[in-house]
Order: sequence, then C-alpha cells, then structure tokens
Amino acid sequence: MKLLIRWLLLSSALMLLAQWDQGVQVSSFGAAMIAAAVLGLLNAVVRPLLILLTLPVTVLTLGLFLFVINAFTFQMASGLLEGFQVHGFWNALLASVLYSLWGIIIDIALEYIFGRRSGRV
Repeated sequence: MKLLIRWLLLSSALMLLAQWDQGVQVSSFGAAMIAAAVLGLLNAVVRPLLILLTLPVTVLTLGLFLFVINAFTFQMASGLLEGFQVHGFWNALLASVLYSLWGIIIDIALEYIFGRRSGRV
C-alpha cells in the first residue's frame, strides 16, 4: 500500500514539476506514472553503476558530480519515454534536484503516516 501511494505521489510531483519548469513536459498522468516507475528503475540499476564508474570525479568534486549523474538519469528517462520530455541539461539538473527534494518530503510524510517497520521479530 505504501509503495503504491509513494508511486502516485511521485507521479503527481512529476506533473507539478512540468507545470513549474517549461523545459519538462509530461503529456498525461499515465505518462507521469510510467516516468516515475522508469526513473525508479534507472535509479536502482543504472545510477549505482554510473556512481561507481565516475567515483574519482565524484570524490574530486566533493560529491557535486552526483547532481550531474542525477541530471543524466533524468535525461535518460526522457529519451526512453514518449510522454515525458526534458529539454536540455540545465532543465534536467533543476528537475532532478526538485524531484529528489519532493521524494525526500514524500518519504518523510509516509514514514510519519505509516510508521517505520522494524525488521525484528
């Protein structure tokens, strides 16, 4: 239940992001749901590989290169989907930062509502 609500809220965040940033376009809520799922998959699979490959640059920039990796992931999702478009690197950078912030806020709110489940028996 919590995962479904998180997915719907992140999809809504993408729709809101498209309203705020003219460089991001989402054609429908269904496209936002697919984009949120694809972004989640890319963040789970591709992003760790990119972080590992760019580790020296990330260390050299004191972690700021992670913003570039997030923007690249956003642009990658845009390239994979038709209903979700991001125009340009700077729009992808801004969108990825805002989307990450909203994701943190959503996670905190869901933790507060559903509570944290411990793995202890």
